[in-house]
Amino acid sequence: MKHEARALDLGRAPIGNAMLRLALPSVIAQTINMLYNMVDRMYIGSIEGVGAFALTGVGLTFPVITLISAFASLLGAGGAPLASIKLGEKDQDGAQRILGVSTLVLLLLSVALFAVFQVMMVPLLNAFGASENTLPYAVAYLDIYLYGTPFVLLVLGLNPFITAQGRAKEAMISVVIGAAINIVLDPILIFVLRMGVRGAALATIISQAVSCLWVISALYAKRSKICLLPKNLRFDLGIFLRTTALGVSPFTMAFTESAIQVVLNRGMMTYGGDMYVGTMTIITSVVQLFSTPLSGYTNGVQPLMSFNYGAGNLDRVRRTFKLLIISTVTITMSYWALIELFPRVFISLFARDEALIELTVRGLRIYAAGLGVFGLQNAIQSMFVGLGQAKISLFIAVLRKVILLIPLALVLPCFLGVTGVYVAEPIADILSATTATCLMLYYFNRILAHREAELQHNR
Repeated sequence: MKHEARALDLGRAPIGNAMLRLALPSVIAQTINMLYNMVDRMYIGSIEGVGAFALTGVGLTFPVITLISAFASLLGAGGAPLASIKLGEKDQDGAQRILGVSTLVLLLLSVALFAVFQVMMVPLLNAFGASENTLPYAVAYLDIYLYGTPFVLLVLGLNPFITAQGRAKEAMISVVIGAAINIVLDPILIFVLRMGVRGAALATIISQAVSCLWVISALYAKRSKICLLPKNLRFDLGIFLRTTALGVSPFTMAFTESAIQVVLNRGMMTYGGDMYVGTMTIITSVVQLFSTPLSGYTNGVQPLMSFNYGAGNLDRVRRTFKLLIISTVTITMSYWALIELFPRVFISLFARDEALIELTVRGLRIYAAGLGVFGLQNAIQSMFVGLGQAKISLFIAVLRKVILLIPLALVLPCFLGVTGVYVAEPIADILSATTATCLMLYYFNRILAHREAELQHNR
């Protein structure tokens, strides 16, 4: 019973301690996972003579990379909360069947996505805003990166099933191993072997392959409460539909992030040019420095709500969510203050060109103006996903990205030029956070009351 000694007791551990023990490894894991592409950008931006164009070219691949990650979220972020609820209901077999179906679909998706993006690579990059200066770098990076699609999907899609058991440290280790390898390989392949952006892509897929092996071995081990068993690698339509219904919210957030990157890059290219596309690459990188750990925090806490919702410990759900709201708002307000006060410090991590830095400072301050309230929406959406409320969480995701941000990013530049592209983000953040708060105030207690009635009926 070694695994029970190591795994956190989600039903009885003190709330604050449980949140910290779950969230800290998740934050570290998400932050280090972010370094896969972040470190690439830092090194690529430093390539002598071509750094600015190379950085912009790699930035044009982000929509594809984000889309691949979105499909991992569809199964991982959808399946893991359901598996955690099953564990709370003491249905281990049900949790393991969810894992088996998710793994099979992730493998099938990896083949399909590789084929589609290989065929559509150049047309897509041109549509994303590539120019004759930046297209060669985008193609060079993405052509190699796509061979790591199976590893990316399995790591991002299966790691949440480790966290769902309370084994957050093991989930963190899987990411740490890959990131450490990536950080070591990047300068060797980019500069020593003179592979440039191809070296950055190769370092990433080697790192992801090692992480993938760790994740599979952790889930295949006997100590795993949700064990990856060959007999469960078969398709089950009912499980697939329930998993994707819940996963469609985080999938939509990631999928629409890809669409937004395209819209923003096109807007910058139309109203500014290559240099302005470069500013957007830097700005999104700086915001990721803060938004990714926040996502890791809310994702880490989510299993605590899911498990106790399934187990009927509704007071623990309430207390967890209250602490989640307070902490996320505090974190995002602090993030916002740092960016507004010290923009050059963060921008200088990704650029050496002084003209590019100066151009980015003003844009970053505008773009990040609504970041302070983003934690509110993030916590509320995570709560709805954790409680299995697929429709509400999906609406919140669609509201910010599709209903608000994309139309604003298309319309405002017609009147404000490049500034309109920057302004769209804070307007969408503020309006969506306000709407999410109203939905939380209306639905949260009703959801818990309905669960209480279910439990009493089953007694």
